[in-house]
Amino acid sequence: MTTTPRNQFEHEILEQPLVLRELFEKGRAAAEEAAIAIKKFEPDWVLIAARGSSDNAARYAQYLLGAHNRLGVALAVPSLFTLYDSPPNLSRALTIGISQSGQSPDIVSVLAETRAQGGAALAVTNEPGSPLSRNADHTLPLWAGLEKAVAATKTYTTELFALAMLSAALEGNPDRWAALQRVPAWVEQVIETSSDLTRQAARFHGAQKLVVLGRGFNYSTAFEIALKLKETSYLVAEPYSVADLLHGPVAMIDRGFPVVLLAPSGRTLADIPALLSLLEDRGAEVLTFSDSPEILARAKSRIELPAGVPEWLSPIVSIVPGQLFAGALALAAGNNPDKPRGLSKVTMTR
Repeated sequence: MTTTPRNQFEHEILEQPLVLRELFEKGRAAAEEAAIAIKKFEPDWVLIAARGSSDNAARYAQYLLGAHNRLGVALAVPSLFTLYDSPPNLSRALTIGISQSGQSPDIVSVLAETRAQGGAALAVTNEPGSPLSRNADHTLPLWAGLEKAVAATKTYTTELFALAMLSAALEGNPDRWAALQRVPAWVEQVIETSSDLTRQAARFHGAQKLVVLGRGFNYSTAFEIALKLKETSYLVAEPYSVADLLHGPVAMIDRGFPVVLLAPSGRTLADIPALLSLLEDRGAEVLTFSDSPEILARAKSRIELPAGVPEWLSPIVSIVPGQLFAGALALAAGNNPDKPRGLSKVTMTR
């Protein structure tokens, strides 16, 4: 891919290898310190409060902390705190607030209530001096630098990476830290191999609706790609797990229907051949992201992911071509991905 960004959105996507390296170097101590406190607290469960892209990072954490740390993870309902004055019992919960700006009152209120009840509160944010951090026992700073484009890119991948470091610190397995150290190089590789995204975007130009499919760890990636397409191209982009698609929504897919399919190696790959057969039979227009030679050989439109990425880290890598695809599709439609209509960088909700 060209190393000359065409806009701020693309510039910040291309910054991600450097930003992730910096987070690994500067953020490990904070992750290990937080892990020590969490293990001492011994939470019964985890509650995560987030909105927007950060909510998709929370979906990643559900799989990550569940699969690797055997923790039950729920997503918060902030209106129970701010509108209904009926928060759940959080006295034995680890509550994680994820917010790039750390400003939104509803997310802050969940952490504040957790501390008031005697629970443990952790902030994941790009602004360590924010209200979110002030209401947390510990903070994992993202070290992403200023993000100017409205649609989040580097702050999203650093959120995933910070959560992955926390999980590794909780588990204490040095092999996981070794894998984390390789992530920036994998992200560099996928940027370099995503050279024909402009051509791929042209195949989807004019689409008004689209589905994004992912499962397991990459369920979060499906949601985040769909969000980027909504934000920058104003599409009706719906994310589904492969399993959920088959429970009804598959009925809407017919000839020419656009589908983005996430199929990195891992436990969920076994379902992909049958799904591809179904999509082929219905004549769908499919763009496949995969590192599997067998799956890529069947794909008419494809983005090749780096080989060897562990499934638990694949969302940090697979989202990057999704971001680039969203930017290319926006430009093809004459939209400015830096400044989506009607959106602001910091959204304050209650």
